[in-house]
This record gives sequence, C-alpha cells and structure tokens, in this order.
Amino acid sequence: MYRKDNNSMPHNSVIHSVLKYILLLLSLLAILSGCGGGSDGGGGDSGPRGVTLSGTVTGAADSVADSDINDPKAPYTANDTPDQAQSIPNPVTLGGYVNESRLGDRGRSFVSGDPVDFFRINLAADQNITLNIANLNTGDLDLLLYKDDGNIDLRDPDALSIGTGNTETLAVTEAGDYIVTVFAYEGYSNYALMVGQNVAGTATQATGSLVLTDDFVPGEIIVRFRDGTVASSTRQTLATRTASLGLQVKAGADNRAMLLRLGDLQTRQTSFRALGITSKQANVSPLRQLRSTDPKKQLKIDTLQTIKALRKRKDVLYAEPNYLYQAQLVPTDPYYKFQWHYPLINLPAAWDVSTGNTNVIVAIIDSGVLLNHPDLKGQFSADGGYDFIQDDNISQDGEPGIDDNPDDPGDKASPGGRSSFHGTHVAGIVAAATSFGGGGGVTGVAGVAPGVKIMPLRVLGVDGGTGYDIRQAMLYAAGLSNDSGTVPAQKADIINLSLGGGPFIRAEQDFITGIRNEGVIIVAAAGNSSTSTPAYPASYEGVISVSAIDINKQLAGYSNSGSAIDVAAPGGDTARDINGDGRPDGVLSTVGDDSGDSIKLDIYNEYQGTSMAAPHMAGVAALMKSVYSGLTPANLDSLLSSGKIVQDLGASGRDNQFGHGLIDARKAVNEAAALAGVSGSPDTPFLSVLPVALNFGNNETSLSLSMVNGDSGELTITSVDDNAAWLTVTANSVDATTQLGNYQVSIDRTGLATGTYTANITIDSSANSVTVPVIQQVGGPDSKTDAGYQYVLLLDANNNRSIKQWAGSAQNGSYHFQFTDVDFSAGQNYRIITGTDQNNNTIICDAGEACGAYITQIQPKTIGIGDKHSDLDFTAGFNVGLQSPSTTDNPLRSIAIHRLPNKREPWP
Repeated sequence: MYRKDNNSMPHNSVIHSVLKYILLLLSLLAILSGCGGGSDGGGGDSGPRGVTLSGTVTGAADSVADSDINDPKAPYTANDTPDQAQSIPNPVTLGGYVNESRLGDRGRSFVSGDPVDFFRINLAADQNITLNIANLNTGDLDLLLYKDDGNIDLRDPDALSIGTGNTETLAVTEAGDYIVTVFAYEGYSNYALMVGQNVAGTATQATGSLVLTDDFVPGEIIVRFRDGTVASSTRQTLATRTASLGLQVKAGADNRAMLLRLGDLQTRQTSFRALGITSKQANVSPLRQLRSTDPKKQLKIDTLQTIKALRKRKDVLYAEPNYLYQAQLVPTDPYYKFQWHYPLINLPAAWDVSTGNTNVIVAIIDSGVLLNHPDLKGQFSADGGYDFIQDDNISQDGEPGIDDNPDDPGDKASPGGRSSFHGTHVAGIVAAATSFGGGGGVTGVAGVAPGVKIMPLRVLGVDGGTGYDIRQAMLYAAGLSNDSGTVPAQKADIINLSLGGGPFIRAEQDFITGIRNEGVIIVAAAGNSSTSTPAYPASYEGVISVSAIDINKQLAGYSNSGSAIDVAAPGGDTARDINGDGRPDGVLSTVGDDSGDSIKLDIYNEYQGTSMAAPHMAGVAALMKSVYSGLTPANLDSLLSSGKIVQDLGASGRDNQFGHGLIDARKAVNEAAALAGVSGSPDTPFLSVLPVALNFGNNETSLSLSMVNGDSGELTITSVDDNAAWLTVTANSVDATTQLGNYQVSIDRTGLATGTYTANITIDSSANSVTVPVIQQVGGPDSKTDAGYQYVLLLDANNNRSIKQWAGSAQNGSYHFQFTDVDFSAGQNYRIITGTDQNNNTIICDAGEACGAYITQIQPKTIGIGDKHSDLDFTAGFNVGLQSPSTTDNPLRSIAIHRLPNKREPWP
C-alpha cells in the first residue's frame, strides 16, 4: 500500500502527449505536402536551389548545462569533486547526465564513468531543490546537499534524498552557500535539476522519496510483502523470513503491513550483505559509504538505505519509514482558562437543538486520555479504547507492547518536565461533561458535544508516535482488522487526528480512502508551521483539514494555510489577552498535572494550536450526527462546500486561510435537522493572479502581473503591497473602478550585495488575498543562459529525415544557426528542430535533454519557398517533466543526429 507504483502515469504525460501530437501533425502535413507540393504548387524545378536558412535559438530562462556530459562534442569541464564544483545561478533549471563506468551509451564518460556531479550555489531559505530522473529503467539517482563551509565530508551530507521514484526533493531551511550533488547510485540516466521558490500551494513531497531530515523512527521500517510470498502468518514464520534479511519482526502479519526493526551495528552488516548494500558500499566512492559521527543520524541513514534496498526486491510490495507524527500543539505555559471559543462558533445556540447522543462515538487518536479525569470518566464508549503504541520507549506506560489501556501516563513534553496530556485536552474539547450533560461542576469545563461518547486510542507518547501505530488505531476505530486482534462493538462515527508529520504517501491516501469508505468522518489538524505547504494527514483527500483562528477571528499566526484547508475553528493565542479578562486567549480544556509525585486530575488549562481547532470541528460533526444519524462524510463535505454551516471569513467563499469558513454550530445542527439539499451556489468571485510567482534571475529588471476575476460576481482590488525596498509594483493597464488588469513589477539591484534575494507581493481584494513570491539574484555565476551543446536539424517535412545539421555551444545565451544550399527546386518543405544529446545515444530531445522546434514544439511550422528564410527564431529548454518506464519512448526518436563520418568521434 505504501510503495510507489513506478508504472503510474507521470507528471510529464502532457508533454509526452504533445510530442506525440507533434509527430502526428508532422505526418499529416507531410501527406498534404506530398499531395500538393510546395507553396508554389509543387512539381518539377519550381523553386530555386542554394537557399540559405538562418535564425537564432535562445536558451530558456535560467537554463544551465552540466559541464561534463557524455557527448564528446560538448564543451568539457570536470565537476567530479567539491573543489571542481560547477557554479550555477539561482533559480536554475539544469540538464545533466551521470553514469557508472561502462554503463550507458558509448561516449566521453563511458569507460571512466561520471557517477557524480557537484554544483556550487547560493540558496535562500525555504527554497526547494528537485531532481527529476529521466529514466528509472536505466538509473537510480540520489540527491545530496552539503554546506559549502570549506570542510566537506562527502560521507556525512547535511541533507539527502535517496528514494526510488522519478523525483528527489530537498527543502532548504537555512540560507547560505551549498554544494548540491547528483549521484548515480545505480546505472545511468539524464536528469534535470531545478532550484526554485516554494510557491504557495505547490510544494509537495516527492512520492517515493527517502529524506534524511524527515521525522521517522530510526531503525524501524514498515514493509508489506507481496501476496503469496509468505506461506504462513505465524510470527515464527515471519521472524524466519525476515531474519534471513537481518531484520526483526516487531508487529504485523503477512497479509498486511509489518513493522520491522534493524539490529545493532553488527546485525546491520548482516542486513546490508543480504540486501546487497555492502557490495555497493565497497566501492571507493565515499557517497557509497555514508557515515556520521552522530549515532542517531547514522541509524537514520542505515534505515533509509535498507528501505531503498527492500524496494528493489520483487517480493516487497512497499517499504516505508515509520514516520513520526507530533501532536499539533504549540507549547505554552500550562495554566490558562476561559472558553471564549464556544460563543465564537455559536455553540450555545446549537445546544438548544442537541447536546449530543450517546449512540454517536468520536475516536480520539492521540496521546491517550486521563480516564479518571472528573469531566471525562463517564464519557467513554463501552469498549474503553486501546493503546496501540508498539515501542515501550515511546509508550512509557510500564506495559509491554500494545494493550487495552489507553490511559495517558504522561509524556513530559511541556516546559519544566510536565506532561502535555494532549489527548485529554483534545477529548475535553469534544465531549467534556457539563452541568447539563452529567458532570462538570463549578470547576469543570464544557465540551462541544457533551452527550456523545469518546473512544480513546493511544498512539502518541514520548517524542510523538509512529505512522504504523496510527494506522492500527484508525483500523480499530473503523471496525477493521488490526494488531489488537479485536474490533469495537460499535465503530466510531468520527475520527479526530490532532497530529501531523511525514510526507505525502500514495499508499496512505489509499488507506485514508478505505477508512472513509467505511462511513467514518475524518477530521485533522492542519498543522502549526505557518506555511501553505501541505501537511499530512490533514491534506489527504477525504480528510477535513482544520485551520486555527484567534479570538478576533483572524488566522492564528502558527496555523497552516493552503489549498487543502476545508474549514476553520478556534485554536487560540496564548500570547495575547484581547478580551482583557486577565487570562491568555488560548483554548481551555481538561488536562492533568504531573509536576508532583502523582498526577492531579482536576486540572484545566489553556493550550493553543490547530490541535485545538480540529476537535471543535469533530465535536460539531458529532452534534450533527446526533441530530441526523444518516450523516455521511459526503453529506458533510457538501454542507461545508455550500457554505451553509460556516461563517464566511476572509475572502468571500473558500480561501486558503479559512477554507470554506469558520464552523458555525448553530447552522450545522439546523442543517442536520432539516437535511436540506445543496442548491445553486452563489457567485464566488476570487482574485486570480498570473504568474503565480516571479523570477528575475540575474538579468531581468521588469516583469508583468495579470490580475483578474477568476469567477463571477463583484470583485475589487483593495491594496497591492510588497515587502522589499528593491521591489516596486505599479499599475500599468487597470480598470479605474475594480483595479483589475495588468501591473508592472520592477526591481532595483543598486547597492545590493552578491546573493539571492526573496520577497512577496500581497494583493488584497474584496474576495481574497493572493501572495506572489519574488526571487532575484545579484552577481554570482555567469548569468547567461546555456541550454547545452545544441544540434539544430533541418528536416524533410515529408519524412522527418535529417537533411542538414548545425551544432554548437551558446554565445551569450543564444545559438545562431545557418543552413546553406537548401534545395527548394522540387517544391520541398522543411522543418527545424533542435536539442541536446547528453547521453550521446545519437537521439536528441530525450527526457532530461533540451529540446525546441520552430516556431514551437506544439506548432512546428513548415518552411516552404514562399516563407521567410531568415530570422527563424525560437527557444529551447530542458525537458523537466517526469517519465515513467511505461512512457520512455519519445515520439521524436526517429529524428537522429546527423553525424558526418569525418566528424564522428572515436570511442575509448
């Protein structure tokens, strides 16, 4: 479930389809030219001989070529060591090639090999580095990052991504000078390396990636063997099987995922030999002998290397790290009170309709719950919940392995060594008993739905929890087979996940979908990183992602935003006291206090975080389910998207801060009672700004922005601001009333030191706000674009045969080509195409190579005697799209480089 499917359609399927279209178009036009001849009617000597065709190919912006590719005709400068690192600009799109010795096509690097390329670059914080591997059939390439501090140990990278998919991605957390490294772990391949901005809503973790800086349990691996590869599901059989790989079975069964564990250093060597890792590390390259003086970092590296090797085995369906998930709670002083957050969502009015039904169950998948807390002890489902923490070091409850006691012993996670009792706080928000709900008292607090039942499922402990344990809890909540060997008498109606961590995993999306298909509503905290980058599990399809607001109904400073946000709810801000009651404006709920010899249970504190926002939404969903027992996940999605159960905040309609709006409990229970169908949606104007980001590189000084209404209804731009002194935005051609139209963005590099600079342009409108990231570079590497050593071909339009060829390197970013003695005497028609041949297979325009056609690749123009024969200008750039093994055939493969016999290079 968790392994990436390498045969799935890649992101470059559109590019691939376009290229197929080009070939089809060329064929059709060839048929037409064969029927009608040239522009003068064709036939006989109707046109002249000796015509000259000329033009200029311009390299696409930010293009740079690897300086030591396999093509012997291309200029050569070694970049095989950090000292030889090729300096590149930022942002950049670079086309390259790496190969192990005697693998790949014959050429400059065939015998000696070129297994590694080093690049020197100045990076800004929050940038992304992406490596697209052209052909997984022939090569497995890794991406490594080192701080360029003059003391680089290649065995100890600062960051690495060593997955098995088409793409490797690293996030830059600190600005500075770096060495980016592309390494051929196996085989050979073209590649495209891109460095750019983390544009809001677009950055995603690459599927199949294995990233050192990700949070996962060192030494633990989640593995699913292919069906039929294990004869028995007994633990002994599993142990025997995995022991042959030097691994230990910790949990699971052969018909589902297993949790495996690496042993000590000596045992790991057994694993490496069994999995073929040792033989790789025996190579002289230090990149095959990754070592760190930090034992935890070394174990993480060994874990990723083991997973990489497992993924290459035919009997393994998938292998993933056991990612760590953290409670989405921003640490605060533990004593805060006041429930301003319930009137904010019109909860008191909702209680007039329902306070909850005991037949409704909300699963709290969290750190467990203080089962004897006075506001909670009567609020649990009949089965009492379960503790799914496998690791005793995480659990710290004195009971080995998983058990049926979800009581929270504490995690010592708060300042001063106190425990957070995070799950208790979350559970109290959902369903703490109230004076009208069977408990509470003068010192108690209210829950959103005090009449419903809580199913406490413990998965978080010391230092968080693991993805495997969380999955087992979700299976239990949904009434499905799991490691406990049991299921609840009544499954949960709603799951609350106030936790987050780990990247997007396709198998996890499938898992989430399976839980939802059981009719379970899943609610999750959006995350507390103040970013628009998707966080998981909240950003999976089918999960209600909840952002956090403060007492002023503004997005909390810590809250994530972005396209995955569905709804907002109170999360609080413990740094402020806006209402002046002498208490911080956090969310008040149930906790414990273990600062003494025993845990005090009658404690109530304010916390802040999207962890607090999610249970507000889960509690309201429980009230709705209490009113209408047939409520489904699809019903709730529909009501949210219609705007019927929310207060519209920020931009009119859905926006990336508040989703569809702030949940409104009164509206929600009324809609549940009426169960009205969704009618036609009102106008939903929104501001659309293109491009979504601006890159000035090293040379541009002025670029344009288009600001339009992306839907119907009234929309007015209210302000346009930027946050850099070197940046200016001016209206160019705009409507006097709405201020919609075109804007000019200019930069001034005067007085700026060499380096990479970033800024934001924020456009506020009557509907929504849009932020446009801006990046520029001052000084540094040669700023001229270089799309590599180009082969410009003149093709016979009738059969795509190469008639003439011009080859050369860029001059000031351009390629000035000329074909002489072109024969139009028989009414011939021609086309012009260009590309690089980094792998030296005599085919241009392979994946990862530069490509272009006159006038464009989508519309290659036929050149006849009546057409212009000079100024045949067009652009070429590196193909950065992904490519799966099922789509490796390039429709332009029939266009071969025409190498004249006396120009062909002798191979070593």
